[in-house]
Amino acid sequence: MLKGSILQQLTEAHQAKKTPLNLGVYYKNTLVALCHALEDCILSASSSPIVITAFQRGKWYLQEADRYADIAKVARQVAIMASADGGFAEHSTSQLDNIGLVDLDPQDPVAQEWHLIILSPTYQAMVLCQELSDADYGVAGQPKSDIERKFYGLWTFEGNLVEETVNLAIEHIERYDRSLAETLKAQVQEIANQEIDEPDAIDTVVCQVIDYLQTSQAKLSQSKTSAQHLDLNLVSNELQAYLRMAQLMDLADISNPMAGAEVSSLVEAIAQLLELPAWQIKRLRLAGLLHRFGYLPGSETINLTPDPRKTVKCRVLSANKALRIMPQMEAVAQIIAHESEWWSGNGSPVGLKGEEIPLESRILGLAIEFQGQLNQARKSGHDDQQNLNQALSACQQASGDRFSPQLVDTLTLLVAGMHQGLSLSIMQPKLASGLWLLEEPPNEVRSHW
Repeated sequence: MLKGSILQQLTEAHQAKKTPLNLGVYYKNTLVALCHALEDCILSASSSPIVITAFQRGKWYLQEADRYADIAKVARQVAIMASADGGFAEHSTSQLDNIGLVDLDPQDPVAQEWHLIILSPTYQAMVLCQELSDADYGVAGQPKSDIERKFYGLWTFEGNLVEETVNLAIEHIERYDRSLAETLKAQVQEIANQEIDEPDAIDTVVCQVIDYLQTSQAKLSQSKTSAQHLDLNLVSNELQAYLRMAQLMDLADISNPMAGAEVSSLVEAIAQLLELPAWQIKRLRLAGLLHRFGYLPGSETINLTPDPRKTVKCRVLSANKALRIMPQMEAVAQIIAHESEWWSGNGSPVGLKGEEIPLESRILGLAIEFQGQLNQARKSGHDDQQNLNQALSACQQASGDRFSPQLVDTLTLLVAGMHQGLSLSIMQPKLASGLWLLEEPPNEVRSHW
């Protein structure tokens, strides 16, 4: 990373705090799709944002200048950083009152960065990347195709991280334009003081991001570019969108902020005790991380039966529908959709009974209940042994009614191991390298799910 760049400063600050960032490599076509999706969400947001961008060179800004005229209509302020060239300052969009241009010195490390930072009371998002150097590309050298240019960095919806980056960007802008920097500082303070009824729906933003990425995939498949690596990068970022949303949902629940990671760890442990195949364990881990998707408001009627020969239709949550936008997530959506079915048949959404309920859904439902009970027990001030027993007892009481007796027995075995010192690894996945969670089952068993 270039010394003095915004990405380097943010990364260094988080290393000092021991809160490392989820950094990854992104191709240009992926970043274009991401930025267009996040920019479109500005136009539909319920409040006016600050938008700070870095385009590297003025010619890249010119390709987006008309788009930024529309963004300026709803934004408080737009600050655009780039090396001046190609009519950068002469375009009509640049003359708007709330557009601030920052002509970067070509030697400025930020001139090698690609940023889109959005901060409003109801919507926060950013892309923060830096182009790889010639040395980073190695012996293969710079790619011949522009869309294959590589950037290192991250993108996120985390409000605190976005605000931290906005402040770093304003500090950098202040070297060039003190007046613009002071305007931005005042607007950041206004946003901090503004009361809001509720934030913009992040699930809508995520769906838009995934839609743009899939559109980019479709264009890629029609092009003559040999593009498997580009396609995988797009798929990886679709998965990241889901994981980032799940992460935000966990952080928003102050009473149970580790639910996703802990449920994911529990389902993995139960699946291992049941000796399920590796591909199924990975799918369960992903369902555990995303299980809160089943709690978002909104619904739509679709076919949810696990038996393809039947056509049972029911009401399901819109967030579950969101998972189904990505073909590789269909099985995970199915698991989450049925986690609230009861062994006795008294559950929802279809009222499946006993072995009719997919095994993975049964495991997930039990793990969610156990984790919730354990989280409540921890607040009582008792020791870990008592907390585990209390949570297990609640699940045992529902054995044969809500939960499969066999799975409750497996959970009992797991808790016994935890009493003896077994430790479950509670870790958030590295978002930029989570493709392994989408591993497909072997062809000979795929038809059973």
